[in-house]
Amino acid sequence: MRTRIRGWRWRRNPLRRRSDVVEAWWALAVGVLLLVGAPLAGAGAARWTYEGAQTHAAARRAAQQHVRAVLLEDTPTAVTARPGGRPRSLSAPVRWTASDGKRRTDRVPVPPGLRRGEHIDVWTDARGAIVRPAPSRSMMLQQALAIGVFTVAGVTFTVSAAHLCVRRALGRRRLARWEQEWARTEPDWSRRAA
Repeated sequence: MRTRIRGWRWRRNPLRRRSDVVEAWWALAVGVLLLVGAPLAGAGAARWTYEGAQTHAAARRAAQQHVRAVLLEDTPTAVTARPGGRPRSLSAPVRWTASDGKRRTDRVPVPPGLRRGEHIDVWTDARGAIVRPAPSRSMMLQQALAIGVFTVAGVTFTVSAAHLCVRRALGRRRLARWEQEWARTEPDWSRRAA
């Protein structure tokens, strides 16, 4: 029957080596980094990303103008899929009046099943050209959440890889020391001349 003594690396005893103490402190540091550091890094990265996205979206909203455009032709009700199962994107011509009073026409992405003459919301820039709308709050939250999760995963992977490297280095050092000690002790045990 095997008994295991917890915390033996922390207690003073004649069998404890310096590498045991280093390994105990390193394991504690790894635990703190994984349980506290990784989530804090993920939260910080997510917050930084969200705040940057909000600033960028506010700047885009200030430079864009919402316009109601008129659809110039019907859109198909059924959309065929591309190879791989992704639906094809539809685009149709629309007409709108720009802020300078000129009538403009361009093709924009539209949902299927619309009829000619229906109104569509589009966003234009200062020159009157159609641009993509600024990202919504939910899109910014999704992006920030993804960045936070990937940051946690990256920190966890990095800390785990460092832990593995340190444990291997300590193990190699421990084996080398045992070999040196055995080289000094072995002649006494085997009664061989050194």
